[in-house]
Amino acid sequence: MKSVLPKAVEKLSNVLSSLPGVGPKTANRLTFYLLGRSDDELQQFGQAFSTLKESVVNCSTCHIVAETDPCPICSDTSREIEKLAVVEESLDVLALEKARFSGRYHVLGGQISPINNVGPEDLAISHLLSRLEEGSIKEVILATDPSLEGEATALYIDEQVKTKQQQKLISDDVKVTRLARGLPVGGDLEYADELTLSRALEGRRSYSTD
Repeated sequence: MKSVLPKAVEKLSNVLSSLPGVGPKTANRLTFYLLGRSDDELQQFGQAFSTLKESVVNCSTCHIVAETDPCPICSDTSREIEKLAVVEESLDVLALEKARFSGRYHVLGGQISPINNVGPEDLAISHLLSRLEEGSIKEVILATDPSLEGEATALYIDEQVKTKQQQKLISDDVKVTRLARGLPVGGDLEYADELTLSRALEGRRSYSTD
């Protein structure tokens, strides 16, 4: 069946529908919403999209998306440098910041997921181990999502830390903990409310595979 929509409208709807959580109907509604905006507003949208990747960098220390390298968190001397929260994505950092976490971060860039062809080598795990070898970090808080992939990622990191400790490359004083089970299984960290995250941080425990 031939589309009755103008090609420009159909093209934008197709682009929008490729975004996570945006179906064809929502994409069409967004497209027609944009059609009703002024030219100035559309230019602002276009400029924001076109300059998005030009104005951000990945922090070479923690891998968070930021405007500067190092990022403001890594540059903040008031943070507790002995505590390191390991998260999957930069959005997870925002969630933990709302829960008033005062340590520093390490963004993995995803989770181990064989079904999606993502292995440990595709994540910033080797750099994480290198940071632990430096000796300033005393606690690694595994804050990956409470899903099968998140648990697999946490398990792998814990095993790697233990191996490095046996090799005397990482101090035995480094403790690996996991966020408490206040977080829903199968949920995403970025959608957790502040109270749940705060309790999960307070109730973290030693992460052991024994």
